[in-house]
Amino acid sequence: MKRLWAPWRLEYIKSADEEPGCVFCDAVEGDDAERLVVRRGEKAIALLNKYPYSSGHFMVAPTRHVGEYGTLDEDEVLDLHRLASAGMDALAKLYAPQGYNAGWNLGRVAGAGVVDHVHLHVVPRWAGDTNFMPVLADIKVLPEHLEETRSRLAEAWRD
Repeated sequence: MKRLWAPWRLEYIKSADEEPGCVFCDAVEGDDAERLVVRRGEKAIALLNKYPYSSGHFMVAPTRHVGEYGTLDEDEVLDLHRLASAGMDALAKLYAPQGYNAGWNLGRVAGAGVVDHVHLHVVPRWAGDTNFMPVLADIKVLPEHLEETRSRLAEAWRD
């Protein structure tokens, strides 16, 4: 069996279940670079996913801790979707994806990793971005470090 070395992933994997609090609330209060925050809105925040499906995979969450989609107010819904749209524009300028998956995983059975703070995923996609690595080796290969992606995407978002 051959092995791939991705030491930066181990840090995230080890601490994922041990991190106290809420990842989104921590991002609202924390340092942008440390928490992978790409953009802040009036009622929402956009940050990279620490466990991305592809490079540039970000999430948008309300700044208020909200566990139920139906309890979001109109301004939160608008800001969430404005940030998602602007993020797709920034991704288009920077990485030229050929498509996107965007959606809500509401509840554990729907795939939500964080169930008590609603969030919208935006995943850029390219033809052929799903290959044999995840199937045969249970490994996802990303061409760029998350910190570099955050920096580049935050800069493209400002333009």
